[in-house]
Amino acid sequence: MTNSNVRDDHELARDLATDAGELLLRLRDKAGFADPRVLRDTGDRESHEYLMAALARTRPGDAVLSEEGKDDPARLAATRVWIVDPLDGTREFAEEGRTDWAVHVALWEAGRLTAGAVALPAQGRTLGTYDPPALPARDGGPVRIAASRTRAPALVEDLARRLDEEGVGAELVPMGSAGAKIAAVLQGTVDAYLHAGGQYEWDSAAPVAVVQAAGAHATRIDGTPLTYNQADPYLPDILVSRPELGAMLLTGVRDVAPS
Repeated sequence: MTNSNVRDDHELARDLATDAGELLLRLRDKAGFADPRVLRDTGDRESHEYLMAALARTRPGDAVLSEEGKDDPARLAATRVWIVDPLDGTREFAEEGRTDWAVHVALWEAGRLTAGAVALPAQGRTLGTYDPPALPARDGGPVRIAASRTRAPALVEDLARRLDEEGVGAELVPMGSAGAKIAAVLQGTVDAYLHAGGQYEWDSAAPVAVVQAAGAHATRIDGTPLTYNQADPYLPDILVSRPELGAMLLTGVRDVAPS
């Protein structure tokens, strides 16, 4: 690890995500892109194995929920659960030149997210609760909404049309992984991320931990809180945005959502 004596959860999340990301970059360089399926599978496996070994060594008493691991029901009785996505955006990871993929490491503790980090290895940065990013000023113009590259939910397109009709304006910005989309809100590249096509806890736990630490908006699309370490880790929807846009976007979603 970057710092073998880490004791702080915020720093640990940062170092684990960053180190797993560096492992993935080395794998990308070594394997190349000739066989995307093998690259994706190897990336998922090696990053997962690294994170599991590191957590077992540094936090042996904590439970873990990983996209690539077997779900142990014992986590439901645990007070500390690490929620990790070893490689968020496997499609983008296996495409040469793409930088919109991530590694997620979050800590759920006694009912809430308390620490987290999102590594963006190909962008050379990690965003985390150890040093929450300051949201850059918005320069006006249409509301930029991060959307799936291949399957933007109809709700996102309906909301964009509604914002256009109201004179606010909207622009859909295609991107890869959920982590990259939420990080783009934190970095000011987009203003919001709306997803209603279903995800899992590991897709958003770490990004949401950072969003909350940065003071941005993060809820379900009906405005209710996002909850983690549930028996069923499926999360139907999410809205992340700059804080000043949250109420407007929730209203817009309510107006266009199917009754």
